[in-house]
Amino acid sequence: MTGFGPPLLFLDVDGPLIPFGAPPAGGYPTYPGPASEPSGNPLVARVDPALGRRLLALPCELVWATTWLADADDCLSPRLGLPQLPHVERPMDEEAGGNGQLHWKTRTLVARAAGRPFAWVDDEITPADRCWVDAHSPGPALLHRVDPRVGLTEADFTTLDAWLRTV
Repeated sequence: MTGFGPPLLFLDVDGPLIPFGAPPAGGYPTYPGPASEPSGNPLVARVDPALGRRLLALPCELVWATTWLADADDCLSPRLGLPQLPHVERPMDEEAGGNGQLHWKTRTLVARAAGRPFAWVDDEITPADRCWVDAHSPGPALLHRVDPRVGLTEADFTTLDAWLRTV
């Protein structure tokens, strides 16, 4: 590992933490949260508070990479038992990816990492994002796509932990 500190883990919310799409039979599970939870968003109940402990156990520095921006701290950090985390700003001049286009986060995350190793956990990562990061990131990068119908799983945490410990 370089002298930059631990690797970064850029974390998306919708998909990895809040499952959506085709719900399992019986619907998505919901979890009680802290009584002081400020969110009026009903989807927040889908966030399993145990994920916070799992995220904190990873050998990395967590950074929100989501359209929730600073709202992720207000709505999700208390539920997950996370401290206030930095977040990545969405560039005003870039559109979301899709159809083989580069995701709006791709260039931003490589720039934010500034050569530091990073993992990006998202449900919208495409082959175009992988190619661009491979060609432009001066440091090691793992682009880890999560199935948005189920969110982060044990297998995802195993993959992330193993990669983060190797850089």
